[in-house]
Amino acid sequence: MITHAHRSAPVAGRRRFLVLAGLWCIGCLPSSAVEPLPGADSTQPLTRLIREAGESESDAVRLLRLREVAQHASAAAVAVPGLDRLILFVERWQSPRTRLNFFRREVLETLDFDFGVPADSPLRPIADFYLARMICWVTLEYSEIYPVLEKRARALGRARELFSSAQRAFPANRITGMYLGRPLPPEKEYFVPAGAPRWAVAQREGLERLTDIIEWWIEHRLRVGGDYGGGWGDDCELWRSWTPILIGFSHPRIAWAQELFSRRLLEQPHLVNGYHAERLDVEHGAEDVSDALTPMMFLAPDETDWARRIHRLVDLSEGLWMGRNQRGQLQFKSAYFSATEVDPRPERACDTVYHPRVLQPALLYWQRTGDERIGRLVTDWMRTWVDAAARAENGKPPGILPSALHWPDGTVGGTGPDWWLPGIYETSLYDFPGAMGLLLNTLVLTAHMTGDATYLEPLRTMAEARRAWLQAGRPQATPGTRLWCGANLGQLAGAAAKVRFSAGSREWDDLLRGEDEPYVHFRLGAPLDSTVQALEVLAESLRVNFPAFTSEVRFTDRMLRFPALYQPGWMLPEGVPTGGALLEGGLVRRGFNGVHLLYHTVTGDPGDPLYFPQNAVRWHTEPRDLAALVVRAEPQRLEVRLYHFGPEARRFEAEWLTLTPGEYRLEVRPLDKEEGGVQELRLRVSAKERRTVIHLPSRRECQLIVHAIP
Repeated sequence: MITHAHRSAPVAGRRRFLVLAGLWCIGCLPSSAVEPLPGADSTQPLTRLIREAGESESDAVRLLRLREVAQHASAAAVAVPGLDRLILFVERWQSPRTRLNFFRREVLETLDFDFGVPADSPLRPIADFYLARMICWVTLEYSEIYPVLEKRARALGRARELFSSAQRAFPANRITGMYLGRPLPPEKEYFVPAGAPRWAVAQREGLERLTDIIEWWIEHRLRVGGDYGGGWGDDCELWRSWTPILIGFSHPRIAWAQELFSRRLLEQPHLVNGYHAERLDVEHGAEDVSDALTPMMFLAPDETDWARRIHRLVDLSEGLWMGRNQRGQLQFKSAYFSATEVDPRPERACDTVYHPRVLQPALLYWQRTGDERIGRLVTDWMRTWVDAAARAENGKPPGILPSALHWPDGTVGGTGPDWWLPGIYETSLYDFPGAMGLLLNTLVLTAHMTGDATYLEPLRTMAEARRAWLQAGRPQATPGTRLWCGANLGQLAGAAAKVRFSAGSREWDDLLRGEDEPYVHFRLGAPLDSTVQALEVLAESLRVNFPAFTSEVRFTDRMLRFPALYQPGWMLPEGVPTGGALLEGGLVRRGFNGVHLLYHTVTGDPGDPLYFPQNAVRWHTEPRDLAALVVRAEPQRLEVRLYHFGPEARRFEAEWLTLTPGEYRLEVRPLDKEEGGVQELRLRVSAKERRTVIHLPSRRECQLIVHAIP
C-alpha cells in the first residue's frame, strides 16, 4: 500500500491518507475503470504514472515514469513501498555498463529475485513483470532447466503466474501478451511486385528481417568496448546467427561491427596468451578465441594478425594440449585446459567430439591456404578417431564414433561404465552424440584436403547404422546399441551433404533424402516446394515479435531462441494456437536450422557454415531487395536464380569462391519472354581474380550460369 509520510496528520490529512491507501487497488484496474476521487488530486498523477509505467513496452519509458512517480510522491509527502529499490533495479536493467543477465545466478537457483518491493505495493506487478522475463530467459539459456521436463514446467509455470499478475494490473502491455502467446504484429512490411516468385518473396523477407535484427543489435547493444553486454563468452556466439548476411552478402556496417568485436575480444586480458586463461571445459573455453577468429577468416582471410593468432593455437596444441596415448596415437589429453595448463584428473582426461572447436579457425585456414603444418596435425589427430570408430570396445558397436576418448589409454568413453556417458561435465553436454557434427565435418575436410577416402570410413559405417534405424521405422532402442546410435545420428546429414556435393558421390543420396533438410532435397532433384515452404515458415517466424529477438533478449547466445517458448509444454501447455508457423519455423530446432537455410540457399553450401564451409558465392551488395537461390554448385559450374525487387536495374559484384581456376562464360538471362536484360561475358577465375560485375534487371526472375569453357 501507499502511505502518507506523516501519520499524525489532521482530519483532512487522514481523509487524504484513506484515499492514498486505496491507490494500489485503483492502479490494478484498467484505465477505463479508474474515475477521479474527490479530494484525491495529489494522488491521481501517481495512479496514472504507475499505470503508464506498467503498460509501457519500453524499459526506458518505464524508468522515466517511475522517476516521475518518485517526484510526485515526494511533493505529495507520500511513500510508495519499494519505489526507490525498483528504480535502482530498472536503472541497472537499462544501464549500458551492466551485464544483460546480471540476475542469472540468483534466478537460476531460486526462481526469484530480491526487488525490495513488498507484495502489497502497487509496484509489485511491475516487479512480477521483470521476474517473469528473467525466468523465461534463464530457462531458455540453461541446460540445467530446459531439457528437464519437471524443472522447465516449474520455471515456466511460475513465469506464467507472474505474467498473469502483471497482465491483470496492466492489460495494455503487449510485451506481456507476447510471452503469453499473443505474437506482436510486424513493425514493417515489404512491397512485393506482381509476379515475384514465391521462393524469392520468402527468402527476401527472411534476409531483410534478419538484417533488421542484426542492425538493431549494432545500433542499440554494441558498446564502446566492442561487446554487446551479455559477457564475452556469450556475445562471441552472435555471429553464428548472422552467417547468411555476414558470409552471403557484403554489409559494411555489420562487417565493421564483427571486426571491432573480434579485435576487442582478442585484446581481453584472459586471452593474452592466445587462449583462455581459466581452465575451462573445451566447449566453453574455446569459443572466445574460435568465435573471434573464424568469422575473420571469411571477412579478412589474408590479414597476417589472424594467421599469427591461429598458429598460436597450433603451438598450444602441439606443445601442451595434445600427446601420444598408450596406443601411440595423437589425441587431446583433457577436456579441461587453459593457455598454460591441462587438467589431469581422470574424470576429465578425455578428447571429445567438441575438440575441433579449439582448432576451428585453424581448420578453415588450412582449407583456404593448404598450410602443411596444420595439415600434419589434423590428419594425425583424425587417424586416431578413425581407428576409434572402427573398434568394438567398452560396449561400443564397431563403426560408431564415440563422443569421447580417454587419456592416456585411448579407450572409448570416460571413467564411467557406459561408453556413451563419459561423465565429463555436470550436464549431458559431452554425452553421445554430443557435438558429433564438428568431428564429422573435420573428417570430411581431412578427406577433401588429403584425397584419402579412409577418413570417410566412419561416416560410411555410421550411415549404415542410420539407414538401419530409418528402415526399421524409427523405433525406440536400448541406449548404447547400434540401433540406438543410428537414432541419434541426425548430425550425419550435414557432413554427408558436404561429401555429396563437393565430391559428387551419390552413395549418400538415399540417406540425405530421409533427413529434414529441404535445401539438400532440392539440390538432389526434388521440387522446390519444400524449400519454399521452409523459407516461408522462417519468414513468418521473423515477421512477428521483433522485441523477442532484440530488446527482450538477455542472453546473447540465445538471440533467436524465443520461439521455443511457444512449443507445447513450455509457456502454455497446449502451445500457442496462433503460433503454428513460429513453432514449425523454430528458427533453431532439433534437426533443422531455419537461419542456416537462408545461408544454404544464398551461398550453395549444403551444410554447417562453421566447419568445412562450401559457400560457392558471395554477393557483394547489401541484403536488401534481393533474393538469390543457388541451384547448382560444382567446381566448374554454378547456377543461380536471382530476383531484384527494386524499381531500377541493379549492379553489383559476385565473388566465385569454389570455382576452379580457368576460363569461364557467364550468362544472366531473364526467365520470362520479354526482351532485354541479358548479360553475357567471358571471365577468368584465378586465386586473385574471383569477382565479376553482375547487371540485374528490375523485377524479373533471372538465371545466372557460370560454366567452364572447354
